[in-house]
Amino acid sequence: MPSPGRASEHLASWKDAPSRRSIVSFVERVTEPGGRDYVTPADRVAVFDNDGTLWAEHPMPIQLDHLLRRLAAAAEADPTMRERQPWKAAHERDYQWLGGAFAKYYQGDDTDVKVVLGGILASAAGEDVESIEAEAAAFVLGQSHPTLGRPYATCIYQPMVELLRYLEANGFVTYIVSGGGRDFMRAISDQLYGIPRERVIGSAASLEYRDGAEGGSIVLKPGMEVIDDGPEKPIRIWSRTGRRPLVAGGNSNGDIEMLSYARLAGRPSLGLLIRHDDAEREFASDAGAERALERAAADGWTVVSMRSDWSTVFPPQV
Repeated sequence: MPSPGRASEHLASWKDAPSRRSIVSFVERVTEPGGRDYVTPADRVAVFDNDGTLWAEHPMPIQLDHLLRRLAAAAEADPTMRERQPWKAAHERDYQWLGGAFAKYYQGDDTDVKVVLGGILASAAGEDVESIEAEAAAFVLGQSHPTLGRPYATCIYQPMVELLRYLEANGFVTYIVSGGGRDFMRAISDQLYGIPRERVIGSAASLEYRDGAEGGSIVLKPGMEVIDDGPEKPIRIWSRTGRRPLVAGGNSNGDIEMLSYARLAGRPSLGLLIRHDDAEREFASDAGAERALERAAADGWTVVSMRSDWSTVFPPQV
């Protein structure tokens, strides 16, 4: 296993700034055999949100763009749906309403998000999970971001991918723990992040098994099993791993509980909060992260500034 002192081999896109030094110092402390803060490899669990933490989510999460295009197609085929939300917003490409729905959600008002979810679930009911995954992979690998003008597959944050590799090189096991759809992220997690599908934790629709002449299938039901956000994140981490994470990374109010769960008195931990403050290379807004930024100061989380801490944001386009 590479020495923690060889961070320069992994964190090439991180500027020599306080955030990088905080990460490297932490990894060195918890991996030094015999050191006061040494943590055994079995307990080196690192969890990361996806939207806004590992890849771009403005003006809307990538999965939401995919699902809204499906709703827009349904509204195009049936004009009677065009005056009902969320089909209306999808048909009109009303990003303001859609973005506002999620902004309101992170402020504690889930009214419009429930409307969006209701439409999405109704449109997907009865589809089998393999078909959903194949469609998700084709979308991410074949479509482009509406404002950045680059393929969605290159909208991942290069410094965060480097951080995943750095942690893994030092004995950590990395997980995605996101409010996004589990089955959507599984389709691309290994190819984009090097994280296998079995280490993806996310929101999930209710499922049912159907037998068939050519083999059984698992299909979606028109309802949610779990929305993996806020206090649900620590619960899902524990239910899947049986361990309290040592490292947690997020970017919004919905990640507060996950970041807090990584902390435990008498044990080292590292909380990372990605701050979107780079209007030139990505976008600048603290909307939906106000409470998280307040907690960062109180709880000692490291706030990672895209503008100040990253020499590059996205990988080069091939």
